[in-house]
Amino acid sequence: MSNEPVDPVIRSFLSVDQSASGQRWMSRADQAGLNRALAISQVHGIPELVARVLAGRGVGVDDAPAFLDPTIRSLMPDPSSLTDCDKAAARIADAVNAKERVAIFGDYDVDGAASSALMFRFLRHFGVEAEIYIPDRIFEGYGPNAAAIDQLIERGANLLITVDCGSTSVEALGAAERRGVDVVVIDHHQMGHEMPVCHALVNPNREDDLSGQGHLCAAGVVFMVLVATLRRLREAGHPFARSLDLLAWLDLVALATVCDVVTLKGLNRAYVTKGLIAARHQNNAGLAALLKVAGIGGPVTPYHFGFLVGPRINAGGRIGDAALGSRLLTLDDPSEADQIAAKLDELNRERQAMETIMLAEAEAEALAEYGTGETAGVIVTAKDGWHPGIVGLLAARLKERFKRPAFAIAFDPMGKGTGSGRSINGFDLGRMVRAAVDNGILAKGGGHAMAAGLTVERGNLGRLRSFFDEQATAQVTALAANQTLKIDGAIGASGATLALVDQLESAGPYGSGHPQPIFAVPLHRLRDVRPVGTTHIKVTLEGMDGSRLEGIAFRAAETDLGHFLMNSRGNQIHVAGTLSADHWQGNRRVQFRILDAAKAP
Repeated sequence: MSNEPVDPVIRSFLSVDQSASGQRWMSRADQAGLNRALAISQVHGIPELVARVLAGRGVGVDDAPAFLDPTIRSLMPDPSSLTDCDKAAARIADAVNAKERVAIFGDYDVDGAASSALMFRFLRHFGVEAEIYIPDRIFEGYGPNAAAIDQLIERGANLLITVDCGSTSVEALGAAERRGVDVVVIDHHQMGHEMPVCHALVNPNREDDLSGQGHLCAAGVVFMVLVATLRRLREAGHPFARSLDLLAWLDLVALATVCDVVTLKGLNRAYVTKGLIAARHQNNAGLAALLKVAGIGGPVTPYHFGFLVGPRINAGGRIGDAALGSRLLTLDDPSEADQIAAKLDELNRERQAMETIMLAEAEAEALAEYGTGETAGVIVTAKDGWHPGIVGLLAARLKERFKRPAFAIAFDPMGKGTGSGRSINGFDLGRMVRAAVDNGILAKGGGHAMAAGLTVERGNLGRLRSFFDEQATAQVTALAANQTLKIDGAIGASGATLALVDQLESAGPYGSGHPQPIFAVPLHRLRDVRPVGTTHIKVTLEGMDGSRLEGIAFRAAETDLGHFLMNSRGNQIHVAGTLSADHWQGNRRVQFRILDAAKAP
């Protein structure tokens, strides 16, 4: 979905100017893109639909073969191009050679867990004693803190490595400096002008970094630092250096890259493509245990990482022991891995139950406060007793339902609110939150364009709502009025085959910045429509030639799309969605995920 302004002269796809979800359907590729797709197909012998997918995402004729076969060798620059990477590699190599005790301080999300596990596994290979420390989301918050650093030093740490955090921890890292302990920061988050005092700070988003790798997640940066460190150890003739195959750990990098929703371009495409291959070998006992407990039977896909594995790791950080995920990913013992995976699965079910209750409360408040949300700038919900580890999930659901930026805020008994927000394309949420901090409305807050966090006192909630509406209403209303769904092409039920799915997968992996292809299925009769579970809707579409296609609209029951489908039985309609392969009980079949629908003339 896009919120870019639409030229009214350009004809909409299938003449759908307003779908059931209020979107205008547009072809992803313009005429120049269609011409480029034809050239890609003819020059390289690539199937026409695949060529159209590539062209619609800006891939040039000469670039198509390399895009379809991304490799680490061709896409990873020399790690030395990262500012401070050589300093970090040298310090870590010194710790390996001297067998120093190392403390790894990570974040409590999937990227932090995977980054911590990567560094731990590397050090363990060389016989270095290392400890992972993941802070408690509620009691410690994000990033290093002085108390934890002092504890790690007291336990004997000679080197502190922060992963997926630390770039802005000026005060906290000062504790290590005062104790004479070196710190290596490996991160990817945006940072300001002030940098913490540390031995090395590797972050492709620091202002003086010219590597062009700012799209990497933390695990992707950690991998580059480990490449540089291993190179240094091999050059020095370390006896264990030659036996280490870093590529075998790309499953962890791919997991983090998908779950952190970073753009799948350049090196990230190679990370995920090769990491999925590594994951399918199931050499990581912890990851294999998670795949098993999630019931994943077929080959591992980005969907499995993002929607089945990632949430289970995150459940530990949200409502349980934040260190469970990183610990699991370091394990080689399958039985121990199974135990922790089962615990994370249990926590994830608890999280889902809590989210269901909290979401019902949040939606009820939003409906009472904003109605349909059409005149709102930002949806802000708040309640005493909500779990602060789940408010980000609530915000994401509210954004999906109301198509507006949304916040959910959990107030504690002292009246302090911890909130999280999610935005729509085109509206910078982080900038608005920082403005609220500057205006004295928020105690603290920050983030980026699509997501932000905040802390607010109960007495300022009304001021916050008014401020957000003043800041956002005009722009958000304009963006909402220009919602478009970009369509890659049209197919019939008979053309939605596993062969087509396999062809499309060759242009993957799909994700942020490289969206999964969306196809329109025009003029098909809705033969059957029925609710599935509590929130999904399943349909059967029939083409003019009698061929049929099963489809499902997830979480659509109470949406405009769901109401349209339930009221269209027997009618000819246009439907838009994505194709994938569904593995069930040893069988492989096409799954059509419905994203939108519209009346047919």
